[in-house]
Amino acid sequence: MVSRPDTITRAGFVVSKAVGGAVTRNRVKRRLRHMVAARLADQTRGVDVVVRALPAAATAPERLAGDFATAWQAAVA
Repeated sequence: MVSRPDTITRAGFVVSKAVGGAVTRNRVKRRLRHMVAARLADQTRGVDVVVRALPAAATAPERLAGDFATAWQAAVA
C-alpha cells in the first residue's frame, strides 16, 4: 500500500494462471475486488493497492476473507 498526495485511490489485482483456469481466476478476482472496495471506502487519503492472489485462494475460498483481512492489517500498519 502506497500513499498518494491526492485523494485518488487505485487498486490492482494479480491473479496468475497458477490459481486456476479463467473462470476460477475471475471468481477469485471478483471476491477480492469486493473485499478491497469495502476496505477502501474507509480510507480518507489516496492510496495505491496491489493485491496478489496465491493458488490457495482458489482451493480454500473459505480462508480468503481471513487471509485478506490479515494481509490488509499488515499493510496498513
